[in-house]
Amino acid sequence: MLIGLVGKPSVGKSTFFKAATLAEIEIASYPFTTIKANHGVGYVKVKCIEKEFEVKCNPNHGFCINGNRFVPIDLMDVAGLVPGASEGKGLGNQFLDDLRQADAFIHIVDISGKTDIEGKPTKGHDPALDIKFLEEELNKWYYNIFQKGWRTFSRKVDMQGQKLSEAVATQFSGLKVNENQVKSVLLELDLSEKCSTWSDEMIMKFTGALRAKSKPMIIAANKVDIFSGSENYERVKKEFPNLRIIPCSADSELALRQAAKAELIEYVSGEKEFIILPQGGVLSKEGKELNGKQKEALEKIRESVLDKFEFGTGVQEVLNHVIFDLLEYIPIFPAGANKLGDSKGNILPDCFLLPGGSTALDFAYFLHTDFGKNFIKAINAKTKMALGKEYKLQYGDALEILTK
Repeated sequence: MLIGLVGKPSVGKSTFFKAATLAEIEIASYPFTTIKANHGVGYVKVKCIEKEFEVKCNPNHGFCINGNRFVPIDLMDVAGLVPGASEGKGLGNQFLDDLRQADAFIHIVDISGKTDIEGKPTKGHDPALDIKFLEEELNKWYYNIFQKGWRTFSRKVDMQGQKLSEAVATQFSGLKVNENQVKSVLLELDLSEKCSTWSDEMIMKFTGALRAKSKPMIIAANKVDIFSGSENYERVKKEFPNLRIIPCSADSELALRQAAKAELIEYVSGEKEFIILPQGGVLSKEGKELNGKQKEALEKIRESVLDKFEFGTGVQEVLNHVIFDLLEYIPIFPAGANKLGDSKGNILPDCFLLPGGSTALDFAYFLHTDFGKNFIKAINAKTKMALGKEYKLQYGDALEILTK
């Protein structure tokens, strides 16, 4: 799956991206620092099942810290979008095209109000305007794509008696729209199957609802720890009660992760605490010691971010919410009923993310087509119980697939 980071310029998208991936990219406080989309690997945080089996896991992909399994996901940071992006302003068409294959969006908002609607420095800007304009631009983007060939397409569908949900999903598969999403939107809006009779207003409602369904979005209220960030966050949260808005400080997360990478502190992403190694300062592996300014900066992060906000820096919470709440994926561990390791001796080496509602048979096909075709049963490695092909996978299941 692919998660796209969106927002106007200079709100901290690239900082969020770097904090989540530790990728080396350019970060600056001027508009359009990012032109070409950046791709990288971020991680969702899952409770590892190693303790249930009293073993120590050896992940093939990602890593595990103190019983926290970090499972890789693909992230994409695109250039900043400005009002009129759907009409091509600010190279908007190019940047929006980068988002076609995204499964969900993280809208990075400068909740401090220190950048205007185009990402230029200011004071007192209302971040609620950014939330509204970006939603409008994304919906217009979908509308423009659909509207171009809609009349010809809709007449063909009606004349040939095609199933509308199937036809739309096929025609617009480049946007990763699927038939179930189209069906859901048609039902919610109570739209006629005779789509050639739809007005422009109906098409706009349909495409906006389909965009929200096919590419759901969460708001990362970034820079919540500076200027009027905290006050703006509380106000915006009330103004948009139906949106999931998470307070966030990407700068703080990046500083903590870089300090942890340098072995100056012990920090696990998503936690509300860190430990200076050892107490009072220590030489890092490069032979550098934490100086007074560095210690002061870290303590400021503790006081103004970790101790103040429910989710600490918020970066890990945003990633987890997108995958597990918006997209409703669940983590599944391949594991033998009598053997937890692979042929190389790695214990619980894999953890995969599958869509909620997946079955044991779906998991078998996910692992390998031959496993699906020759499926006999699954074994729950925790309970040793045999499971049929229709068994609905549960969060954190450890399964072995038996084949003919």
